[in-house]
Amino acid sequence: MSSAPQREGIARLRQRIHFALDYSTPNDRLSVAVHRALVFLVILSVSAIVLESVPEVSLGREKLFLFVELVAIILFTIEYLLRIWSASEHTPYAEMHPWLARWHFVRTPLAIVDLLSTLPLYIVLFVDTDLRVLLIFRLLRFFKLARYSPGMRSLAAAIQSERNALAASAVLLIGAMLLSSSLIHLAERHVQPDNFGTIPGSMWWAIVTLTTVGYGDVVPITLAGRIIASFTMVTGMLMLALPIGIVATAFSEEIHRHEFVVTWGMLARVPLFSSLNASEIAELMQYLRAQTVPEDTLIVRRGDPARCMYFIASGAVEIEEPAHPIRLEEGDFFGEVSLLRNTQRSANIRTLQATKLLMLDAGDVHALMERNPEIREAIETLAAQRHSERGGNPDAEDFSRPRF
Repeated sequence: MSSAPQREGIARLRQRIHFALDYSTPNDRLSVAVHRALVFLVILSVSAIVLESVPEVSLGREKLFLFVELVAIILFTIEYLLRIWSASEHTPYAEMHPWLARWHFVRTPLAIVDLLSTLPLYIVLFVDTDLRVLLIFRLLRFFKLARYSPGMRSLAAAIQSERNALAASAVLLIGAMLLSSSLIHLAERHVQPDNFGTIPGSMWWAIVTLTTVGYGDVVPITLAGRIIASFTMVTGMLMLALPIGIVATAFSEEIHRHEFVVTWGMLARVPLFSSLNASEIAELMQYLRAQTVPEDTLIVRRGDPARCMYFIASGAVEIEEPAHPIRLEEGDFFGEVSLLRNTQRSANIRTLQATKLLMLDAGDVHALMERNPEIREAIETLAAQRHSERGGNPDAEDFSRPRF
């Protein structure tokens, strides 16, 4: 049995590893270094895989490419194991048993990518095969960059939010393919039995025509077949434009969400920013990050380090106070004190329904204050005023050094 101090030390280490791997802020040097190192490793390993396929480059450098692959897989394995070990520190899993939290984590898409990117070497160790045969698994590690790219996260969120519309588009496209292949089969089956003798055999022509690729290896020769082909090509252009428009619109809305007027209003309502002018608030808005949280999910845990503040763009949350729970809804905010003070979360906060949050990191605010003396002066003036109103309470001090 380990002693209480040892357990606390292990818990602090696990939390530190979690924030180093999953939470990057400009003021957290370890987190920034870890993220940059992992991004560099991904780019290096993928570049090596691509260059290895060029005989002029790989000839005589087989050991170098093998060394890069070994280093990459070893480091990716360590990263994967550390992510599993620290999974219980993820806020949504905070109330689960550690092993249950890890089970939930390993089933997430990015965790599956992490696992598949580490498999090639271990398959080679136990199965007699060439490492190059596992090229697809090795190239999957490119998608690890999704963790470090806000743009890719926004695109994934856009696709997730429009999944029903995209599924409907796929159904329409499949229906158009079945209809086109059936009609061309009826029109061409007697003159081209080898190409259009069956509906399944006609599907190849329908697919390449609907997608406007038109390889030309199979073409109709009857008048009826050409009329059907003309309508199929026009239908294909319309069908393909539909999902592209859906994704483009959703992506545009996702990356510009923080520019909504309601966001401006929420920022202006925060006492900490009430003295900022319009241009300063606009600059502050650029640092907002969007996150969609499902219903009944813990988003803030009592005792965790306070690293950001939240704005509720839609939905509702509940602050789980023992005496009387507090409900916050669209337009409300919480956690603003954490931007300037060395504090820990004082209560659990849980979503009451599917909620869209906008998050503002403490590190981003301090980086903005360093670059903009006017914003720094305005915020520090208000901070001093609030400190004075609290009668010099020590808990209200240390505005200039947030905890990271």
